Amino acid sequence: MLRLSVSTFGDKRRLFGGALLTVALGVALVQSSLLLMGSTARARIPDGLDPATADRVRSGFDGAATLMGMTVLLSGFLGFFIVGSTFAFTVAQRRRELALLRLVGGGRGQLYRLLLAEALLLGVTGTALGVPLGVVATWPQSWLLNALGLVPDDFSATWEPRVLWVSGFVGIGVSLLGVLSAARRAAAVQPLEALRDSGSVHRVMTVGRWLTGLSMVAFCAGLVVLAQRVELAGALAMSMMVAIVGAAGLSVLSPLVVPLAGRVLGLLLRSTVLGQVAEANLRDGVRRSASTAAPLIVLTGLVLGLAGTMASLTELSEQEQQRTTVGDLVVESTGAEADRIATLPGVAGVSVEVSVPIHIQADLREQGWSREENYYDGLTVVDPAAYHEAHLIRPRAGDLAELRGDTIAVGPALVGEGIRVGDSVRATFPGGEKQLRVVAVMPETVAEGASFLLPREAVPAEVVAEAPAVSLVRLAPGADPAAVTVGKVSTLDDWIAADVEKQQQDNTAFLAALMGLSGLYAAVAVVNAVVMAGAERGVEFAAARVTGLTRRQVVWMALIEAWAVTAIGLGLGCLTLAGVLVGMPVVAVPWRLLGFLAAGAFTAVGVTSVWTTLLATRPSPVSLVAARE
Repeated sequence: MLRLSVSTFGDKRRLFGGALLTVALGVALVQSSLLLMGSTARARIPDGLDPATADRVRSGFDGAATLMGMTVLLSGFLGFFIVGSTFAFTVAQRRRELALLRLVGGGRGQLYRLLLAEALLLGVTGTALGVPLGVVATWPQSWLLNALGLVPDDFSATWEPRVLWVSGFVGIGVSLLGVLSAARRAAAVQPLEALRDSGSVHRVMTVGRWLTGLSMVAFCAGLVVLAQRVELAGALAMSMMVAIVGAAGLSVLSPLVVPLAGRVLGLLLRSTVLGQVAEANLRDGVRRSASTAAPLIVLTGLVLGLAGTMASLTELSEQEQQRTTVGDLVVESTGAEADRIATLPGVAGVSVEVSVPIHIQADLREQGWSREENYYDGLTVVDPAAYHEAHLIRPRAGDLAELRGDTIAVGPALVGEGIRVGDSVRATFPGGEKQLRVVAVMPETVAEGASFLLPREAVPAEVVAEAPAVSLVRLAPGADPAAVTVGKVSTLDDWIAADVEKQQQDNTAFLAALMGLSGLYAAVAVVNAVVMAGAERGVEFAAARVTGLTRRQVVWMALIEAWAVTAIGLGLGCLTLAGVLVGMPVVAVPWRLLGFLAAGAFTAVGVTSVWTTLLATRPSPVSLVAARE
């Protein structure tokens, strides 16, 4: 069987070449993500750094490890899904060939061994190619992490031999698992039914496919309902899960949509012969069309789902700041300069918020565990009364009026850290330290807020005077804004817009780091699926030409069909986006990204379809029709 499997590769070069490509890229994607996750988790902090800088470097590595952990899960899902579905598609494309093998005496056991031997060869070869590619793939991923500011410039992934076990499982194990279920289905089909393309062969939506697809959709529906009852971090995680599972579930159910799309296409192009033929091909090739659309559904659903979640959170953050912040102007200056603002003519009130360079150390205790955490950023000195006037958010526990003397309040950024009213934290200043008692805990906000709020008297005056400050200024009726001449002055709306723009840039960089290579892998899988779908249609195209169609008409027919499948993939991907956004309090559709994806998908699929069809129609149609498969 091994010799027969090797000889099959020569006859099915294009079909098996596509499967080999998905294995190699899947191995490379998972391996590079694992290497980076391990390298960031074990990264050594350089010697000679001051405590604040060392802690920020450590936090960056922790953030990079968390991000790469998410990337590992995402790339693992894509690798398992795309490799598995690709091998299943290769078996489905060869059902006539496998039926002939059964008719000439091959048993089901021999069929199993043939397909498993092919999968083993492809898996081993793909793993051998994917391992060095995985090392190369760490370079752009490291660059993206550095662009996010999570790792230093000289960071690079270190090789870990144990990752080869995972690479082998992705390349060999997933290949065998993917072909195993397809081989079971192929062996259960009667050979004559496979040759006639009738009976159980023609039925794409099997019981297992129904159960898998519906269970995934039901799971996503449950997550959407649950996401509306949990905190923001949990809702974000659930939205990402909806994007992943929903895209996979809809790809499983995509054969239900293909016949409907064929009818719509028939209504639009019924007056043309090519439209009628393309409609018939869609109805007849449901399995082929669904397999081609599957990676596009996953790509569109994941990218739009994650981008839509982040865009909605950014929009929610902007609305929250506009709703809860009171002021006319925002002044950025030093603490000493900010103290002059209240004396300027026309100023009715000002809330000065100074970010001080001190060190807060807290013992976090939660359900039997405890750890010591250091905080250097987001430590803000405020006047509690002025802060109360400028921010329409109230503590979830305690009272800001008690923020005086040696006290502190937990800001919105640390609500989930487990610090409670009555706890004590240790503050370290230049030249000394003191214990501060927690008197209030602020509520969680969408916008990035302060880590801790401190009263003026808790921090040395010279530290406050030199630190950067943001002041929210309320003007008296009829006052001239030009009278405020301290620091950098902007309107509140412009300041919020600039903050939102920064959030959008950070979200774009985060999405690029999370989905960069994974999205590229899914895009390659889309093109590869189109190539594999057209690889076995030479006889079909030849029959169309023999019956009167020109080569140019065959190319147009295949292009119309490919674009219809693209529309199906984009439509089901957008349905995943709708499922993600339905649970969000504010909905922001990433229209620009959707347009870019649609244009890119139609262009890539269209060019690939034309190229594949031209290759398939290059031989004489009579020679192909007369040839035996």
